[in-house]
Amino acid sequence: MRKTLTAASVLALALGLAACGSQDSGGGDDGTLVVGATAVPAGEVLTYIKDNLADKAGLKLEIKEFTDYVLPNTALQEGSLDANLYQNKPYLDDFNKSKGTDLVPVVDAYLPPMGVYSKKTADVTKLADGATVAVPNDTTNEGRALKLLASQGVITLKDGAATDASPADIAANPRHLRFKELEPAQLPRSLDDVAAAVINNNYAQDAGLSPTEDAILLESAKDNPYANLLAVKRGDEDDPRVEKLAKLLTSAEVRKFIEDKYQGSVLPVTTG
Repeated sequence: MRKTLTAASVLALALGLAACGSQDSGGGDDGTLVVGATAVPAGEVLTYIKDNLADKAGLKLEIKEFTDYVLPNTALQEGSLDANLYQNKPYLDDFNKSKGTDLVPVVDAYLPPMGVYSKKTADVTKLADGATVAVPNDTTNEGRALKLLASQGVITLKDGAATDASPADIAANPRHLRFKELEPAQLPRSLDDVAAAVINNNYAQDAGLSPTEDAILLESAKDNPYANLLAVKRGDEDDPRVEKLAKLLTSAEVRKFIEDKYQGSVLPVTTG
């Protein structure tokens, strides 16, 4: 019995040491930081950093791209990612609350303005009576879409409507608009079937839409709470690799890359 317990203790100690080593190395034995991102613009910004800035900063970076807004957070919570870049703070707060995750922001990286797109009209204030408008079906992006429409008087929201506003919070709808709630990734494909769609920046660009040229209404950067941020699991904020990436994301080099590449379709939020 004593020999069995001793052997078991040795095995447990070995497994514990191995687990600690794995945790310390994060993305792999070489210390690679594994970051989840949607393809545009997050994936492109991270690829620029990986190809041009990471080596000099002593950062090994691996980028994993996702096509939805849920998996990058569940993967981060479960530990298959070390960080992610794609979401804003209202979305992160709502995700933590609804999914029981414990993810925290590190630094704001850029603002991808949400836009209204249409093949039926060039003026959002001239939507036909009873027209159908497609909006994202997740809580914070739907509220963001409704606030964008309200900014032009297309609808009026109830006093106190927050970032989680829904069609139930509409106080006035003079054009009797109908709202079709869709997965954010499906919104660009809905443009043939609806009068207009309020589309997140990354999905618009993925579909070949230019926010500055094709949107009939685009968010303003002023006092905008929807900057995309670098997020980690609570406790990893001080990881040296995360700190290096945060510094690079807010550097003058990345700011210039964003300004040159996106020409206003994505806006830097810091000067570095």
